[in-house]
Amino acid sequence: MSASAAAARVAAPDVLRRYALCVGDTSLILAQRLGEWVGHAPALEEDLALANIGLDLLGQARYLLTYAAQLEGRGRSEDDLAFLRDPQDFLNLSLGEQPNGDFGQTIVRQFLVDAWQLQLFEHLQSSSEPRFAELAAKALKETRYHYRFSAGWMVRLGDGTEESHKRVQAGLDELWKFTGELFAPGAADEAAARAGIAPDPTTLRSAWLASVETVLHEATLKRPPDVSYRWFGKRQQHSDHLSHLLAEMQFMQRAYPGAQW
Repeated sequence: MSASAAAARVAAPDVLRRYALCVGDTSLILAQRLGEWVGHAPALEEDLALANIGLDLLGQARYLLTYAAQLEGRGRSEDDLAFLRDPQDFLNLSLGEQPNGDFGQTIVRQFLVDAWQLQLFEHLQSSSEPRFAELAAKALKETRYHYRFSAGWMVRLGDGTEESHKRVQAGLDELWKFTGELFAPGAADEAAARAGIAPDPTTLRSAWLASVETVLHEATLKRPPDVSYRWFGKRQQHSDHLSHLLAEMQFMQRAYPGAQW
């Protein structure tokens, strides 16, 4: 047994569980945000594309939350973790919970997350935990499509009309402050990296930034300055936006506990 595999066994199950929630919660919350666009996107093709991306993210979330529930060993299911946890129990990135805004802002949020997930899933293919490696192999194929879609729209909007450029630049200026969290380790990241389960997030930034800046250059958009920001979802420090999102997402399960249909 390799040293990393041995470390992973020692770290399980709590390290595995918390890291599964970090990645799974981000996919779940972003899927919910994209679901809000169904029937409201600017054109049918984009409506379907956003819905399909949301379904891909939901599939990732189901896989990881099911795994987290098994590791927890308290008899809870993926549905319990999705619909019956309070906001302070979620470990998603703050970027994912930000409101949709207009179509340009949604595209910016998706692009920044897609570029990050490309790097994350590429590295997770080598995880010492087979369940993460299995997820990454499938999710990477999906994320490549997501990235092509969002990067393509970044260029079309940024290098489009004066109005589209203004809107997508405004979205980039608004959301850039949340990107620092992508590469700032939380407790779950640090423990997972030590165990060989996941990459150290600080090592992902250079490749992410290179891909982002290439697209921004083509889109004639300006990269905003890096700033510190106090919301840190991986440390369970969320904005009020998450509470509002969960109130809607969890309504049926909380109003009618255990309902079957």
